[in-house]
Amino acid sequence: MKEGKSFEISQEQVLEAYKRVKANQGAAGIDGVTFSEYEKNLKDNLFKLWNRMSSGTYFPKAVKGVEIPKKNGKMRLLGVPTIEDRTAQMVVRMNFEPLVEPIFHEDSYGYRPNKSALDAVGVTRKRCWEMPWVLEFDIVGLFDNIDHDLMMQVVRKHTDSRWMVMYIGRILKADMVLPDGTVKMRTSGTPQGGVISPVLANLFLHYSFDRWMVTQNPDNPWARYADDAVIHCRTKAEAEQLLERLKKRMAACKLELHPEKTRIVYCRSDMNQGRHEHEHFDFLGYTFQMRAVRSKDGRYFNGFTPAVSKAAAKEFRGKMREIRREGILLTPEALARKINPIIRGWANYFTRYNPSEARLKGLNPVNLMLVCWAKRKYKKLRYSRKAAFHWVAQLAKREPNLFYQWQLGYRLAMR
Repeated sequence: MKEGKSFEISQEQVLEAYKRVKANQGAAGIDGVTFSEYEKNLKDNLFKLWNRMSSGTYFPKAVKGVEIPKKNGKMRLLGVPTIEDRTAQMVVRMNFEPLVEPIFHEDSYGYRPNKSALDAVGVTRKRCWEMPWVLEFDIVGLFDNIDHDLMMQVVRKHTDSRWMVMYIGRILKADMVLPDGTVKMRTSGTPQGGVISPVLANLFLHYSFDRWMVTQNPDNPWARYADDAVIHCRTKAEAEQLLERLKKRMAACKLELHPEKTRIVYCRSDMNQGRHEHEHFDFLGYTFQMRAVRSKDGRYFNGFTPAVSKAAAKEFRGKMREIRREGILLTPEALARKINPIIRGWANYFTRYNPSEARLKGLNPVNLMLVCWAKRKYKKLRYSRKAAFHWVAQLAKREPNLFYQWQLGYRLAMR
C-alpha cells in the first residue's frame, strides 16, 4: 500500500478491472464517454480512479436509465453506469466475489463461473421425470427491489473490508437518471446492468431462498437462475403448501412473487393420466411439456421434456427479419458474417434438447428468410418465389458452409 493511501487497492487491479469491462463492451453511461474517448487518456484516467478508490474519495456518478423491450411487450429499465464506474465496480467484484462464490449452492446457476442456463435446463429435465409436480416462480423486479439494509447485512457477513463495504453501499445508493431526464434517488435495488449487481443479487437470494430451501425444505430439489426458478414436489398438496410458505418467506425478505409467472404444474407424460389446469411451463427459453420422444433405439414414447419455447423462437425469427430488411445491400458473404454469430449462439443453446423443434421453429425459417432476402435483392428473382428458392438452394450446394445452419445440415432441398 502506498504511503498516504487508506485502502489496499493496487493500480494493477484497476488496470485488470478495466480490461475486463472493455471485453464486455457496452454503451456509454450518463457522461457520454465511450471506450475510444476514455482511452485517449487511459493511463491518466485509470490513475485518477485508483487514486480516488485507494484514498476513499471515490463516489460513483448517477446511473443512466435505459429502457429495453421485454418479451411480453413491456419495457425493462436497465441501469448503465459510466465506463469509469463499471471499472470501479469490477475492482470491487474481483475482490468480493471470491469471498461469496464458494458458499453458493450448486443449484444456483445464474451468473456463475462454470455454470450455465443449459445446466439448469438439464437438471430440471431429469427431476421432472422423478417428481410429478413443479412449482415455477418468478420474483417481481428483483434487481429493483432488493432491500439495501438487508443487502448490506449479508455483505458485512462475508467481509470486514472497510473499502468493499463502503463502495458497495455507495454503488447501491447511486442515483438513476431516467429516460425522461428526471433523477431518481435509489432506496432499494441494484441496477440491472451494473457489473457487481449479479453477484449481489445471487448473494441476496442465497440467504432469502437457497438456504431457506436447504434448511426448511430439504426434500424438494430446485434450480434457480437469477430470479427465475423451479421447485419439484411429489404431490399437488405439497406444492400448494410450499407456495404459501414461499410467499411468506419472500415477503419477509421484502420481495414478491410474480402472480402471472408463478404456477403449479403437473409434469404429465402419460396419455392415460388425469388432466390438470397447468401441464407445461417455460424455463430459461425452453418449454417443458409432454411430447413424443425418440429413444436411442429408434422407438417413440411420451416424455415430459424441454424444447425451444414459442416465445424464444418468435424472438429469434424477429431478429432475422430485422437483419433481412437492413441487409438488403449486403452480399451473401457479408450477410453471413452478420447473422452467423447470432444463429450459432441460438442453435448451440436450443439444439441441445429436442433439436428437431429448434430446426422447425428457428433454423428452417432462417432459410426461408434468405429466400425473401434474395427476392428483394436481385431483380431477376423479385417476382418468382420458386426462382428465389432455387437460387438459395444452389448457393447452399456451392457454399455449404456459408451460413451456420447449413454447416449443421439444415439446407433447402433442391426443387
